[in-house]
Amino acid sequence: MGRTYFVEEAVGQYLSGLSTKLRPYITGLLIGQCSPQRDYVIRAVRTPPKEEQKEDAPSPKLASIDEEWITTHASQVSRMLPGGLLVLGVFIIVTPELAKESQNALRKLVFAVEKALTRRRLWKSVEEEVSDRAALQICSATKKVVCRTYDVQDPKSSAKPADWKYQSALSASWPALDCTVNVNIHIPLLATSPNHDLEKNTKNGLNRWSKQIEDSVFLINGRVKDGDTELLEGQKKLKGNTQSSTQFSDVKVLTQLSQGSSPRSTATVQVCSGSINLRGAVKCRAYVHNNKPKVKEALQALKRDIINTLSDRCEILFEDLIINEGPRKKSFEREYHVLPQRLFVPIAGSTVMLSDYKFGDEAAGEIQERFVEMLDQSVQPEDIHVAEEANT
Repeated sequence: MGRTYFVEEAVGQYLSGLSTKLRPYITGLLIGQCSPQRDYVIRAVRTPPKEEQKEDAPSPKLASIDEEWITTHASQVSRMLPGGLLVLGVFIIVTPELAKESQNALRKLVFAVEKALTRRRLWKSVEEEVSDRAALQICSATKKVVCRTYDVQDPKSSAKPADWKYQSALSASWPALDCTVNVNIHIPLLATSPNHDLEKNTKNGLNRWSKQIEDSVFLINGRVKDGDTELLEGQKKLKGNTQSSTQFSDVKVLTQLSQGSSPRSTATVQVCSGSINLRGAVKCRAYVHNNKPKVKEALQALKRDIINTLSDRCEILFEDLIINEGPRKKSFEREYHVLPQRLFVPIAGSTVMLSDYKFGDEAAGEIQERFVEMLDQSVQPEDIHVAEEANT
């Protein structure tokens, strides 16, 4: 049996709108959530045109698909997804003449996108993880939809058929988990580290910290819950509420002080030339489908959001420093940098909100432009909710 994708009706309308554009092909990403039983697609986003393409239509040959541009877009989009959401696959809208060769192009894109996203992650996949990703083909003339999946863990994987079913108000009542994590991470910079490589050292330090987060105890509304119980157990009475109200669970993270079960530990002495300290409070959020979600599914989504939101911000800061200050020079002075703040933006007809980051001096207009370019979504300034104070 192939997988079933339940798809928000608005996604169908969006794809229909794209298929009317007179182009040989249009590519894009599918965004949603995997679960053991079924998958949910709540957004589709076209690949933004490159500057030089804005004037002319893309070449009518699929061989000209810019894989690097599409994977870069996928990496940028994945930063804007809260916990529980991920890039679930790739779509292509093609003319009938290109339909046959587009399957091969889709397969290559599915694997390339997954490889680019996996490279950035600091968390490890679990054994029961769903590793199928969608390859959706739509004919611009007949509007015929063909959905197949590939197992991205298996490079030799062949296409399997999948069901593509539209549903209204699919994510209109998805529950959310919210937490604020106080971060105080000390990362030593080894004297032997070449060129004082801040980015690499920071990533290593975050890797160690992410393991602590994975091993932490999570209290949901003040209680430790068994992973196999239903997340919404005991909250059934809220069903009478309006369809679009979000059920928020407040989560507290208790980090374990000692690592490992052995009372003995060994200390390593290393010569350091400096250190990085990451301090502040970060706002984390995860969404989970409302088809009897398990506590362990919801907590896994939240843990990944905690890890992603910090590593993404550090990445954004380093990119900003490179653009504005050029390559980093070895510096013995104390420097303070403010990490970008997290913000949330609603999706129409859904309780799910998308995420982004802003530096203190960034205007609402820049954020609006980024949402149009990356997610093909226009955002009103009053819909931009900054979730936290500035952090260093």
